[in-house]
Amino acid sequence: MCLIAFAIDSHPRYPLVLVANRDEFRDRPTEPAHFWPDAPHVLGGRDGRAGGTWLGVTTGGKLAAITNYRDARYQVVHPPSRGLLVADYLRDEAMTPADLQAHLIRHGEEYDGFNLIYGTCRELHYFTNRGGSSGPVSPGVHALSNHLLDTSWPKVIAARARLSKVVRQAGLGSDELLGLLADPAPFNSRLLPDTGLGPERERLLSPLFIEGEQYGTRSTTVITVDSDGKLTFVEQGHDVNDAPRRDFSIQV
Repeated sequence: MCLIAFAIDSHPRYPLVLVANRDEFRDRPTEPAHFWPDAPHVLGGRDGRAGGTWLGVTTGGKLAAITNYRDARYQVVHPPSRGLLVADYLRDEAMTPADLQAHLIRHGEEYDGFNLIYGTCRELHYFTNRGGSSGPVSPGVHALSNHLLDTSWPKVIAARARLSKVVRQAGLGSDELLGLLADPAPFNSRLLPDTGLGPERERLLSPLFIEGEQYGTRSTTVITVDSDGKLTFVEQGHDVNDAPRRDFSIQV
């Protein structure tokens, strides 16, 4: 997962609105969004290689999503899968956000760089193992890519602006939200960060929606939670190897 935009208590009917693009190598095996057979209360896609996930929710109202923190100059040797942080939190119905925070404080440095959004559909927290401030996420519109929460990368600024505009509307449609982060236009090279990959790679990764031949945006997920506790989860696959649109609705 490489770009997440979410709004907390910013719409009169929807306390939570989240839109996310998952960027991944196209040949990495992936299971589309589904209720997991080994944990039927968990809804989300699944990494076919390590068994974790980039984004998921539970029937009990838990939510978690992760992005990589991109810095090619600092890599951990033989790290565990970051997607397991999300999967383990969602699978363990007894694990609270405080429990996960304690685990992250103790073991976070064992992983390659990551940003984790976790908690419940009513209260989200943020943790990074790369030096940023962690804690509860304040109400408002936020965005997260491969640096810190709300960092001033062009794609993050654009994602926040687009979602801010949408949540000012009375109604929210899944189709409109699915298209929110669909822009493949790269940003001006002068505005891009230096994460150690070189200018050409930085430009390839700069759009909201990445269209590389070997690496790109594989799926888009929309999550909305209304004031009555109805959670709608929509996933749209974009790659020929991925499933088409899937819609789910649960009460949390």
